[in-house]
Amino acid sequence: MTYVNMIIIDGLSFAIPLFIMAIGGIYCERSGVTNLAVEGFQGMGAFTGALAATLVSGFFAADSQVPMVIAMLFAFLGGGLYAIVHAVLCVKFKANQVISGVVINILATALTTFLTSEISTVLTGQASNRFRLITSVRWTVPVLSDIPVLGAIFTNVYPFELIIIVVAVIAWYVLYKTPFGMHLRACGDNPHAVDAAGVEVGRVRFLAVMLSGALCGLGGICFAYSISVQFSSAIYMGYGYLAIAALIFGNWQILPTLGACLIFGFARSGGTALTQIMELPSAFTDIFMTLPYVVTLLLLVFFSKSNRAPRALGEIYDKGKR
Repeated sequence: MTYVNMIIIDGLSFAIPLFIMAIGGIYCERSGVTNLAVEGFQGMGAFTGALAATLVSGFFAADSQVPMVIAMLFAFLGGGLYAIVHAVLCVKFKANQVISGVVINILATALTTFLTSEISTVLTGQASNRFRLITSVRWTVPVLSDIPVLGAIFTNVYPFELIIIVVAVIAWYVLYKTPFGMHLRACGDNPHAVDAAGVEVGRVRFLAVMLSGALCGLGGICFAYSISVQFSSAIYMGYGYLAIAALIFGNWQILPTLGACLIFGFARSGGTALTQIMELPSAFTDIFMTLPYVVTLLLLVFFSKSNRAPRALGEIYDKGKR
């Protein structure tokens, strides 16, 4: 396998879960609720999915992929349920949305680290701070994988990459082609007009935050399978904040956000490949892993002036201020 192919394959396996998390952030922020809690949603969703997979793995063969599908389903549900905390604080009690997001991230890290250690020790009988997951199968599409360079897109593909693409298409359709999506986008730009049209702003925002958590949880469990084949506190690696950066560079639109996620993904895999090409010690891998964040800073310098956030983003909706 050439280094170019490796960069494409590994870049996609990182960019696609990041993309679905960024879409989750878009749903929340296009409704007008600031979402710094992506990291917490990701971690809690991944924890829920990994726990479910661990509990049911004994009922299936060692190489069965069914536990992974179950993990993805429960990660989706777990992230959505945990997001209720953010929704209640920001929509119901009108708390500061930035503070709520930060607290939810800290709470998720503490809770999942503690619960993983306690539950894993009970299940295995040995002290452990992680849930071990099965190794995911990877698919290669015949003929298409033989195409020079572009064939890497169809080589060693994780099943979750295809699932995420399907979910992303559905999310795009819901956001741009349905009445709910229209109401959601309007809540982020002119919530008073939405209220005047007879649509409850609080309800739309509440659902948007829950969908955001669900999508972030889905991305979180996919990272657990692709990066470490386990769930531990290492799942909190700043990927949530990287997803937030991607949606900002994508101007809160889904397709441009995909481009930003691909840039981050290829920057990460390119750094790993560079370590191997230069035959550097493994310690240098950690340095090159910072490339996506360096790219974030550079993009911030050149493109931040052209970003246009939803007009009502972060504003607490007060029905009496029409």
